[in-house]
Amino acid sequence: MTASIRTLDTCGLACPMPLLKAKQALNSMASGEQLLVTATDQGSWRDFKVYAEHSGHPLLQRQEVDGIYHYLLEKK
Repeated sequence: MTASIRTLDTCGLACPMPLLKAKQALNSMASGEQLLVTATDQGSWRDFKVYAEHSGHPLLQRQEVDGIYHYLLEKK
C-alpha cells in the first residue's frame, strides 16, 4: 500500500506562511499520509528542517530546483 500524498503550493508566500500552511495541512491529515510542499521563500529551507526535527513529522525529502523548494513530510 502506497502512502497518500497531498500537495500544497506556497510559492510566492513569505516566511512564516509556507510553514504555517504546512502545519495546518498536516493537522488535517491522517497518520502515514505525506505532504509535498512547494515554496519560493529561501527561509523555508531552514524552517522545514527545524520543524521536522522538533515536530516528529519526518522530512523525507527536500530539494531546490531553479529557485523552487520542494519538501516531502510524513504525518506521524
